[in-house]
Amino acid sequence: MGVRSRLAVVATEPERRVAARVGSALEAAFETVAATRADTTALLNRVAAEGRRPVSRDLAALRPGLHPRLARDPIVSGAGFVAAPGLLADAPAWLEWWQCGADGVVRPLLLDLDPGRSAYSDYTHWDWFALPRDTGRRAVAGPYVDYLCSAEYSLTVSEPVSVQGRFAGVAAADVYLRHFEAAVLPLLRGLPRPARLVNAHGRVAASTDTAHLAGSLTRGPDFAELLDTARPGTHDGLRLVPCRGVPLVLVVA
Repeated sequence: MGVRSRLAVVATEPERRVAARVGSALEAAFETVAATRADTTALLNRVAAEGRRPVSRDLAALRPGLHPRLARDPIVSGAGFVAAPGLLADAPAWLEWWQCGADGVVRPLLLDLDPGRSAYSDYTHWDWFALPRDTGRRAVAGPYVDYLCSAEYSLTVSEPVSVQGRFAGVAAADVYLRHFEAAVLPLLRGLPRPARLVNAHGRVAASTDTAHLAGSLTRGPDFAELLDTARPGTHDGLRLVPCRGVPLVLVVA
């Protein structure tokens, strides 16, 4: 079912202000992703210019950029590049992924991606990979328990990486849900009615509505369509306001 989005549907000033500030809160994580995407694209183009396929050791060149970004960005807990299957000549799958621990030390994620042993060998069906691949746009996935990296309730923000017109993988960053909620729940509480933030699939990322907790699904509206139009809409009494610059929708009961 679509979203009724007409010129007559105008977000209130408080709703517009909250949607804009939510966008600003998450934009820092997307800046990390955008920088990683730019570094990865440049690296893969250099390798292509040499007339060869990339190998896993080439991706070590991303580390001088990843490490300082993780150390200085308080909202991002992990970041890196996740290769599309078949991109690398020496590995069927690969995560060049680094995490910043509570002690401030940046460490690599050491993950077994052998399809014969690992349940994580096929990551292509996860939203943080599939949404950017299928739409060509930035995405917010989760919240979910991130068993792959931290075992924490997290969001993952991601963007597609393309080289010579072909999808090569995603640049991504993890944000602990507790950090995201600390930034946005005070904004949602400032609205006069219960509100929540949902991604393109309707997954609730943060909420002050006790009937719709973080991690639950909001069914009915086509949130992806609303994000495409970037205009406020309504659906069955809900007010829907896209958050400026990021793929989240403010839903007000």
